[in-house]
Amino acid sequence: MREGTLLYAQSGGVTAVINATASGVIQAARKRKVRVLAGRNGILGVLREELVDTSSLDAAAVKGLAHTPGGAFGSCRFKLKSLDADRARYERLLAVFQAHDVRWFLYNGGNDSADTALKVSQLAAASGYELACIGVPKTVDNDLALTDCCPGFGSAAKYTAVSVAEAALDVAAMADTSTKVFVYEVMGRHAGWLAAAGGLAGRGPDQAPHIILFPEIPFEEATFLARVRATVDRVGYCVIVVSEGLHGPDGRFLAETGGSVDAFGHAQLGGVGPLLAGLVKAKLGVKVHWTVPDYLQRSARHLASKTDLDQALAVGKAAVAYALAGQNGVMPIIQRLTSRPYTWRIVPAPLEKIANHEKKMPANFITPDGYGISAACRRYLEPLIAGEAPPPYGPGGIPAYVQPRLKLLRKRLPAWDPAAH
Repeated sequence: MREGTLLYAQSGGVTAVINATASGVIQAARKRKVRVLAGRNGILGVLREELVDTSSLDAAAVKGLAHTPGGAFGSCRFKLKSLDADRARYERLLAVFQAHDVRWFLYNGGNDSADTALKVSQLAAASGYELACIGVPKTVDNDLALTDCCPGFGSAAKYTAVSVAEAALDVAAMADTSTKVFVYEVMGRHAGWLAAAGGLAGRGPDQAPHIILFPEIPFEEATFLARVRATVDRVGYCVIVVSEGLHGPDGRFLAETGGSVDAFGHAQLGGVGPLLAGLVKAKLGVKVHWTVPDYLQRSARHLASKTDLDQALAVGKAAVAYALAGQNGVMPIIQRLTSRPYTWRIVPAPLEKIANHEKKMPANFITPDGYGISAACRRYLEPLIAGEAPPPYGPGGIPAYVQPRLKLLRKRLPAWDPAAH
């Protein structure tokens, strides 16, 4: 492939380690003497021709990204439709690529981002424009197909497991005269991977969490309430981990709010944790507390998994290697070789087998009663949260996170008009 520029962009909800992937991309490209641009606020930045020149970042700043949460270049929730339905927008992307001689496009995100990268590669090929498009994996939901796990998930899983364990100790201490039931809500619309991670907090039947509610298992109110009552009577308290995507026998989300949708067209969920807490209080008459960690579970870089950090860096570096080698329409995925000890490698996988596919919890990862994780699930999860990777701390006791000043390139095209596209 001819010389050119590499463009990297971040998409969707950010994670504790997505900047580590960005760091891996920039470092690998610099070793190959390739210039790296970044879209400010993801694909929207590309459409607006708001491109960051990463050459303005010194080596220390690039390295520092690896221990900084959030998305250094900004992300977005902006879904492109089919090539036919959104033709003008795809052609605008191609025009921006051509204006800045972008020959390698790396889109760091989840399922929708993989789909976008695939469609851009198809349009470029049909237009005769030489462009390699690489999807780079990221999501705390851990629901991308083919890959053993998704960068971002391991750290969110570690935060979940540790938080559930710590909160359970608090509840246990106060249960005699105070809270009897504690509900902990985690992210996960259709796949219960993060809810399952909460199961790592305990091992025995009387150790928290006592109940895990997965989106893969339809919610049965009477059975659930009976289980809560039995646990409180036996243990003295009950800790529940619930996925935001919990749904009833009719398939509807319990926490769906009025039919509204987010920017990706997904149903807007409104908090199943407080809903369950209210149900338990009303039906069982016990004191209940609930929490929704929300952004905390995906931004807690201080509690990142070393495995997750290593994998986030590795997929970024591999994405650059694949692109510069002329591979197109692929994603670097994580392939598990062994579980004990945990060994893995990065291999390419075709985007058409990842885009629009969703990896849910296997049936054998959930206990027969539907309320816990199996030994097989524990063997899968434990290596992903292994190891600590604390960030450097500053003199004030706060992590020394990097917040680089972003230098935008001069625009070469007319301003993008969203209404016209």
